[in-house]
Amino acid sequence: MRQSQATEKALIEGCKRGDPLLQRALFETYAGKMMSVCRRYSKDKMEAEDSLQMGFVKVFENINQLKNDALEGWMKKIFLNTCLNAWRKNRSSILVVEEQQRDEIDAAEDSLQRLQAAELLELIDRLPQGAKVIFNLFALEGYSHSEISVLLNITESASRAQLTRARQLLQQRIQSQI
Repeated sequence: MRQSQATEKALIEGCKRGDPLLQRALFETYAGKMMSVCRRYSKDKMEAEDSLQMGFVKVFENINQLKNDALEGWMKKIFLNTCLNAWRKNRSSILVVEEQQRDEIDAAEDSLQRLQAAELLELIDRLPQGAKVIFNLFALEGYSHSEISVLLNITESASRAQLTRARQLLQQRIQSQI
């Protein structure tokens, strides 16, 4: 067994026993990665920090349910669901937007490739919350529109419309920077 696997297994076992030192070690090990997940689905840093805290509470409450020791993937699902629950709770109505022609979308995607990652993340972060959540789920997490519709309790067409809206806004913002 590799050293990191042994360390992770010790963290898991310690957290299952409720050991506060190992809970803190787990938090310190994964807080940065889980904060990245939270930031992608939160309207601002404060909401992301709230989701991070709530996510770790859920991790510690449910750690005994972890079966296959795939800790990071299991935690990521918890944090994603925590953020989506917060989004559902606070969301405003989702805008319905007409589908854009494919060549306009291709132009936006070409422009996106020219941006630096940090600039792109900043532009995504400034999207309206509904468009931001759906864009992240679709483009970054790889969810389909049917999966997004189930996760967010919306129609597939609303998911597509929000993705189109996100792409339009990103394209406009990118072109204003070029």
